[in-house]
Amino acid sequence: MTHHREEFVRIPESDLEGMLPDTLAVRAGQLRTAQLEHSDAIFPTSSFVYGSAAQAAARFGGEEPGNIYSRFTNPTVQAFERRIAAMEGGERAVATASGMAAILSTCMALLQSGDHVVCSRGVFGTTSALFHKYMAKFGVTTTFVSLVDGEEWASAVRPETRMLFVETPSNPLCEVADMESLAKLAHENDALFIVDNCFCTPVLQRPLDYGADIVIHSATKYLDGQGRCVGGVVVGPDKLLEPVYGFLRSAGPTMSPFNAWVFHKGLETLPIRMRAHCENALELAEWLEQQPEVEHVYYTGLESHPQHAIAKKQQKGFGGMLSFCLRGGRNEAWRFIDATRMISITANLGDVKTTITHPATTTHGRLSPEDKSAAGITESLVRLSVGIEAVDDLKTDLQRGFQALQNASNT
Repeated sequence: MTHHREEFVRIPESDLEGMLPDTLAVRAGQLRTAQLEHSDAIFPTSSFVYGSAAQAAARFGGEEPGNIYSRFTNPTVQAFERRIAAMEGGERAVATASGMAAILSTCMALLQSGDHVVCSRGVFGTTSALFHKYMAKFGVTTTFVSLVDGEEWASAVRPETRMLFVETPSNPLCEVADMESLAKLAHENDALFIVDNCFCTPVLQRPLDYGADIVIHSATKYLDGQGRCVGGVVVGPDKLLEPVYGFLRSAGPTMSPFNAWVFHKGLETLPIRMRAHCENALELAEWLEQQPEVEHVYYTGLESHPQHAIAKKQQKGFGGMLSFCLRGGRNEAWRFIDATRMISITANLGDVKTTITHPATTTHGRLSPEDKSAAGITESLVRLSVGIEAVDDLKTDLQRGFQALQNASNT
């Protein structure tokens, strides 16, 4: 029987080989049902039925592939996993209930009591808490070092070190790691190199191409792009992802079909969104540098950024995240933030809507004063997740903050 092209339920992976992330974001991981729908279907079901008791036994016993229970096998979730894996250049992806669940699942699957982790200081505050407070309960110790100081990384490695973990660019100071150097250090010491690629996404940066073993995302951020759902994903080779999948199957921090469908659709516009984020953020960063109330701007696209050259090498764009220090302290930062009217005061990032927050009292508020100081989280620091609104309108709203500071200084 001759099959027409539209009769294929799934586009063969070989047909997409060599295609660019822009195309993979739209076409990879597409699964059509017998209805041949053009948009992706959603499978909101907890369980699946079998043709016979023998087939059920074969599925549960791993002798026959197929869906069993949506905690660990769901077609919608698998479609999202295939798409993000293709975009990152990984063999496999495992979707999780949140970005933190992705990090936890990776650690629980690949570390054991007595192991040691070296982690960059500039990670998300909750990531730091996960290693410092909770993994330590299971006998896993962590040393925090400067993301950009190679000597600190090398000095921190021990015989029992099994993982090097980074966010690059970092949150919120936008420091950039030399991934090839850290990958080399990890592999020379029989350790894994794990990269949180939340800020750049595979559109701007593919850590696996620079030696990373595993890439982690909070899908809540740019992969969705509209602040609708919470989720995470782990990407890498099958031999490392199988234990992660096994942990999810047993422990259950898995992604719901509805959230997977939202993320799957969000990926379709990720390339064009990231280009808009990059364009707006660069213009705002250059504008902020000119404001007398600003002491310093942290954005990898600025030539003044100390890791601008390595960012230019590793990234296809500089992203939508930036932060800046105002002259003064917490009072000035809060006064500036409160004076804005359009920009959303929220700690979420990666949204098409620009958001603003005070890291020292929100995202990194649970860190000790000493840890904040070591990470460069000052009371005068303000973080912007630059959206895709008209950039002149964003400047107008931020100007309200500067006007509030000027009015306060004149009284």
